[in-house]
Amino acid sequence: MATSVPQDYTYLDWAATAPLCEEAAEAMQPYLQPGLANIPLGMNANSLHSPGRAAFEAMELARKQMATDLGASRPGEIVFTSGATEADNAALVGIALPEAQRRRRSEGRDFVPRVVTTAVEHEAVLKPARKLEAEGFEVVYIEPDRQGFVRPEALEKALSGNTVLVSVQMANSEVGSIQPIGELARLSHDRGSLFHTDATQALGKTPVNLGALGVDSASFSAHKIGGPKGVGLLYLKARTPFSSQMLGGGQEGGKRSTTQNVCGIAGFAAALHAVKGLVEVESARQRELRDWLYARIGAMDGVRATVAFEPGDDSFLPNIVHVLVDGYESETLVLRLDMKGFGVSGGSACASHSLEPSHVLKAIGVSGDEAFGALRISFGRYTSHNDLERFAEALEECIR
Repeated sequence: MATSVPQDYTYLDWAATAPLCEEAAEAMQPYLQPGLANIPLGMNANSLHSPGRAAFEAMELARKQMATDLGASRPGEIVFTSGATEADNAALVGIALPEAQRRRRSEGRDFVPRVVTTAVEHEAVLKPARKLEAEGFEVVYIEPDRQGFVRPEALEKALSGNTVLVSVQMANSEVGSIQPIGELARLSHDRGSLFHTDATQALGKTPVNLGALGVDSASFSAHKIGGPKGVGLLYLKARTPFSSQMLGGGQEGGKRSTTQNVCGIAGFAAALHAVKGLVEVESARQRELRDWLYARIGAMDGVRATVAFEPGDDSFLPNIVHVLVDGYESETLVLRLDMKGFGVSGGSACASHSLEPSHVLKAIGVSGDEAFGALRISFGRYTSHNDLERFAEALEECIR
């Protein structure tokens, strides 16, 4: 029997996934009609008959709108995927391999390609990087500072003449640090390297304009911004070398073979358009909530902020509060708060069943014992001040 959730439950784990927004639900509705009623739009977008052409036109309209909303120069730079994990894997392996082959042809067989990334990336970047390492690439993992930031001087030190690709996340999903992607991309290009960013957590919380950032590639996921799960996209700037890792029918311009999820794409496009219109107002509102909550729970005995920042600081995501609680394990706190009607996490949802301390916290210098008491509270457009007030009271009861 499925676990029941009380109607008055307060969800504060938006960094793991956001509730489906009204705009996405409305855009997806025509594709969810049962039986023959689904034919007008819900068919295979690669079929030649009229229902297939209708699905294709809807998909391409969504692609065009998303390219505009993301600041891409043309719709063909948008490649639909099953999510950011696939997009990250495709970017790391699909860009590094052909670029290494090109460089090897010009510089000789002894050329050893280097990939530079950071120690605080999502596992969807770190594991493909380890795969490249096993295949003969040299991989350098930059350590961030205590606040989770990758400093340009640290990247400059890691770059070398054999660096083919740099991958740095735009925003950290645990402590919320926003990296200076534009500056890091320019530095990489000056040294002859391509640049990818996992922008999954940043989208909808801070402005994202791919053209202005100057990146060669970027990854996104629909469900982080109120779209459906199971759909994402990979941005590939025109003429970026790429070798598809998904082979088959040649969909997505040969970059990602499989029948496209047109329903999910429609929901993703609608969610993206909605958050683009809301980002300025919502980021300011959520930043105030973040600062208030840090002050409120930071005043409790044994609770302290994991990173230090001044109120109003826009170099951290506006919707994430991350604290360390002395004398408690994250799992205990998460379950106690869940029983009180509040959904929070101990860190990244992708590692929530691991007994190991977060690799992000270890990388920024948090000790293993401290990391076991980590708590992440994240929120979004439907979160109110009253929600956070009640959460703070519940947390106080739990640790008292």
